[in-house]
This record gives sequence, structure tokens and C-alpha cells, in this order.
Amino acid sequence: MTKRIAFQGELGAYGHQACVESRPDYEPLPCPTFEDAIESVRRGDAELGMIAVENSTYGRVADVHHLLPESGLHIVDEAFVRVHINLLGIPGARLAEIKEAYGHVVILPQCAGFLREHGIRPKTSSDNARAARDVAESGNGTIGALASELAAQIYGLDIVARHIEDHSRNTTRFLIMAREPDLRRRGKGPMVTSFVFRVRNIPAALYKAMGGFATNGVNMTKLESYMVGGAFTATQFFAEIEGHPDDRNVKLALDELDYFTDMIRLMGVYPAAARRHEAVKD
Repeated sequence: MTKRIAFQGELGAYGHQACVESRPDYEPLPCPTFEDAIESVRRGDAELGMIAVENSTYGRVADVHHLLPESGLHIVDEAFVRVHINLLGIPGARLAEIKEAYGHVVILPQCAGFLREHGIRPKTSSDNARAARDVAESGNGTIGALASELAAQIYGLDIVARHIEDHSRNTTRFLIMAREPDLRRRGKGPMVTSFVFRVRNIPAALYKAMGGFATNGVNMTKLESYMVGGAFTATQFFAEIEGHPDDRNVKLALDELDYFTDMIRLMGVYPAAARRHEAVKD
């Protein structure tokens, strides 16, 4: 039986590219939304989910950090995808004739400079691959899609302009989710531990909670806050640290964190991707 990996978007999306690059032995399963991708893993339609969480140009993907803690899934790996944005048009389309370009709300700021330079109006689409499919079906030479080379191949479009992203190292990070956690040490490289927590309602609780990581020599690579439950006073934090929960210094730091929090939830333990520690090249 073929194993499947779910992603948000249509065939040809950057999530599809991430699946092909990092899990080539899995069949990609396109889903309309991140919620649908997560649900497909939860109910067993797919073994893994490929979830975009942040882009080096755009920042974090909205709402994903709200979805992950309540998903019931676990992070088992990460993947970094070099996002080359291409302006796609119907066969024979010319750059000078394209007046509008469609793409997902996340991708539009990543090539805003190119669009302004060429007088092309940005238009929002539900998905970059969907934009490519719509352009192919339109037969209109004055509209374009902002998408991958994979999307151009799938939908029979010309690459009118190649690699139009504003930043030369434009990269998206994905988390690979599964129904069951994998707490094994894998490979010879460093491990990453991800978790969410809420601090107790006492003065300087966050400052004190973070102190345990400093005193125990644990490197915290990410700390992000977001409101929960619609209340301005209810703040939840998503954190990532280098190390494994079984490491003595990590265990001591998490024990100290526990004292100053009223909720900690382990989200996943996984190998640090090689591209996390290197400049992502073209």
C-alpha cells in the first residue's frame, strides 16, 4: 500500500515540491487548507502532513501556530525548500503584455519589487498552483500566475520570467507531522525539541522561565507568542530549542520552565535539517 503525505494546495504548489524533495517515496495528497491537511493525517487518509510554518521573506504563516497545538499530531521532521518564484503565462505569453499576476497572499510580498517594476497588479489566489491552473484554463495572455516550475510543467504554461523573488535566498520551512511521536535520536547531527507553554500569572514569569535555558546552556532558536481564546491576557508561546529531552541540560531547563508555567506541551523531537545551519543557496 502506497504511503501518502498531505499538503496544503493543489498539485504544483510549493508544499507539493517539499513533499517530492523530502519524502519522494510518499504519494503527495493535495488538500484545500492546512486544516484539511491536518485532518487527513488525523483520520488516516495520509501517514504524514507537510505543513508550511514560516518563510524567510514573509515571516510566519498566519494561523498555523494556532492549529498545531490542537491538532493532536506530532512534529517528526522539518524540511527547508528554496522557493524560486516564476511568472507563468499561457504558451506564447510575453512579459510586456501581462497586466495582472495571481498568487497566494503569502507569495505576493516575496516578489513585490518585481511586480512594481513591471507594472503588474498583484491579485490574490487561494493557492499558487490553483492560480497556475486558472491561468491555463483562461487562455488569457494578459494574466499570469506566481508559482513553481513544477506548476508550469503540470499545467502546460510558459515560464515568462524565472526566479523573480526579491531576496536571493527566499526559503520556506515546513514541519512534517505524524499521528505518533518519534522521540528517537536520529542521525549524527543535532536534535531539535519543539513545545508550547503558558506562563503563570506572576510578575516576571517569562523572564524567570527563560532563565533555566541560559543557566543550563540550552540554545533557544525560536520563541514566538500569540493570543489564545480571544483574550489579550492569555498568551501562549511556541518555542524550539537545540537538544533532546533526555539530555541532562535540557531536562534541567524544562524542569525549571515547568515551575513557572501552568501548561507545557511537547510538540515534537526531530533532527535539525542540514539547511537550518547553512546559507540556503540558489
